[in-house]
Amino acid sequence: MVIVAAAGAAGVLRTAQQQVDRIARVDGLDAVLSPSNPNVENFLLVGSDSRAGADPSDPDFGAIGGAADVTGNRSDTIMILRRDKQNGSASLLSLPRDLWVDIPGRKNKSRINAAYQDGPAVLIETVQRLGIPVQHYVEIDFQGFKALVDAIGGVQVCAYTAIRDTHTGLYVAEPGCHVLDGLQGLAYARSRHFETYDQATDTWTEDPTSDLGRIKRQQLFINTALQGALAKVKGDPLSAGDVLVSSTGALKLDSGLDVLGAAGALRDAVGSGLAPFSPPVVGKTINGNAVLLFGDGAQAYIDYFAGVSSTPPVPA
Repeated sequence: MVIVAAAGAAGVLRTAQQQVDRIARVDGLDAVLSPSNPNVENFLLVGSDSRAGADPSDPDFGAIGGAADVTGNRSDTIMILRRDKQNGSASLLSLPRDLWVDIPGRKNKSRINAAYQDGPAVLIETVQRLGIPVQHYVEIDFQGFKALVDAIGGVQVCAYTAIRDTHTGLYVAEPGCHVLDGLQGLAYARSRHFETYDQATDTWTEDPTSDLGRIKRQQLFINTALQGALAKVKGDPLSAGDVLVSSTGALKLDSGLDVLGAAGALRDAVGSGLAPFSPPVVGKTINGNAVLLFGDGAQAYIDYFAGVSSTPPVPA
């Protein structure tokens, strides 16, 4: 939607409309999506861990695996994009994948990322049970994410040291700012075992915050990617077609989402950057599972993204 918004600003909406018509739609979600809200419009953004389309010749195949290696799909990333209908601003709430929740149709609680295994409708219902209404659904998988990052010319990531994650294949040998391509961009966005290098002691230190640290890096990565997409298409309108082909072919949306309308509504907000939020959580072990529960102050985040409150929560 951001790229479509940029395309509109660049005056190539005809191209945008042609590509929007190619986007895959997920039928059957109307029954679970929330009705229109006078204050906010929420988009559930899902990064699927599907290995469909993975090529054994890809450099990251060993880190990701193929459909036969990883059975069942889960949501690798879950975010809520909130558009304020009153002032036009936009915010992004990341839900940790280890959040312990009730999942419709299951007898026992489970991690929220498992809800997607039962289908997008169940994931939507699971998020709404937390108190956050969802009006629209947007999904992208690993291969689509890589294609999108490559299409916008990569995303710049800055670090004070060398960084790596041996689980995802991330490796940046030198400190400083580097433009990551789709392959390294995905490895960065998926990193839960993020390590920094201390040259003085010749040691690597893993980020102890795991998924919570990953959320912060993802939010920064997304905001940087959005600005890069806007700058690329506005600076070179003729590139809009290539970017749109890569992005729209990788998406799945609910059948009722008006992409061009949403893009127009979000254009100014995206240009100013999305306000990132992460709800407070506490770690706990339940039946042998290391999980996360909402902590003190989480209700303020829920109220804000539900449109009950117009005051952004203040991070602890």
